[in-house]
Amino acid sequence: MNQSFSPRDLGAHAAADDLFTPVHPAAFNAVSPPIFQTSLFTYDSYEAMEDVFAGRTRNFIYSRGDNPTVREFELLVARLEGAEDGRAFSSGTAAITSTILSLVEAGDRVVAVRHLYNDVYRLLVKLLGRLGVTVDFVDPSDHDEVRKALPGAKLLYLENPSSFIFELQDIVALSAMAKEAGVTTIIDNSWATPLFQKPVQHGVDIVVHAASKYLGGHSDTVAGVVVGSKEAIAKINSTSYPYVGAKLAPFEAWLLLRGMRTLRVRLKEHERSGLLLADRLKQHPGIARVRHPAFQDHPGRATLTGYAGLFAFDLTPDIDVARFVNALREIRLGVSWGGPETLVVPAKVALQIPDRMTTFIRFGVSEQTIRFAVGLEEPELLWNDLQQALHAAKR
Repeated sequence: MNQSFSPRDLGAHAAADDLFTPVHPAAFNAVSPPIFQTSLFTYDSYEAMEDVFAGRTRNFIYSRGDNPTVREFELLVARLEGAEDGRAFSSGTAAITSTILSLVEAGDRVVAVRHLYNDVYRLLVKLLGRLGVTVDFVDPSDHDEVRKALPGAKLLYLENPSSFIFELQDIVALSAMAKEAGVTTIIDNSWATPLFQKPVQHGVDIVVHAASKYLGGHSDTVAGVVVGSKEAIAKINSTSYPYVGAKLAPFEAWLLLRGMRTLRVRLKEHERSGLLLADRLKQHPGIARVRHPAFQDHPGRATLTGYAGLFAFDLTPDIDVARFVNALREIRLGVSWGGPETLVVPAKVALQIPDRMTTFIRFGVSEQTIRFAVGLEEPELLWNDLQQALHAAKR
């Protein structure tokens, strides 16, 4: 028999930050949600199938649309964010792309913060540009600039903090400006997660996550998720999701559900180690600047209830970037973040997009900037590694 619960009902039987209570009861009272590793779902009769396809009843049809394991993940993130509904994707970029495509048409204009994740920047400039959509990049701390850019725009795209330089934004003020102008707000909340920031509570319309990062937490899954009102998710479901085909597989959804059971514990450790190392780096003579939200006197801190382990620092001119990176023994060189391992990415390498490095330098990013993703190793081990690498890289 087909399951009787609606695949699109969130329910309100658990606390907002409850990471352990399943949205739907697991079969046989299993403590871990089961994996529904199936491509399709069958029906007992012509009438039952007709009712589902006609929208008179709700049930699962095909796993490119809905799947019970994936649905459990979607609704868990929605519950944590305080949103009504969610939709998962095979990557964070797929979630962002599908969400934006559901909102814009040829001739529309997008307003975005000036520092964005590289692939989102390329999406906005290259793909949307080909589709006849224009983009205005703004300094989010200049509210007059943002206010002037909003009238006539279709959406405002935010990151708090922003990529690579970890610039904070007053999302309360910015989302209020957007609402006044009739503009939809989207924010990437991958850095803070719903445990350290809940943008929906502060007026943001749609929240996206690269679930590959802290939500998964084990560097073994690539995934994305978007949450918002039922209307916003329904629009994604009807205008872009079915045709992009970037569905999340049941096994990846199960890995994410498994990872999120330890999210609170992991984030506390990332925060503790990150703050300790950021403070020590701030005092080291080989470091010119530490780019961490905790050190910024900015209204954007008000919506953060904690700090993740991802930040950046600038090496002084007498430290050679390549020699510093190559001298690291415990800390690895690699993209992404949010897993157990500590990683670095030099800005000089990561920002090699035509004209993009010049733009970033103009806004304060240096070729000496290193993005630092603090993992779950013993912080003293990491500090010793940083010290010896800084010493080895001195010109």
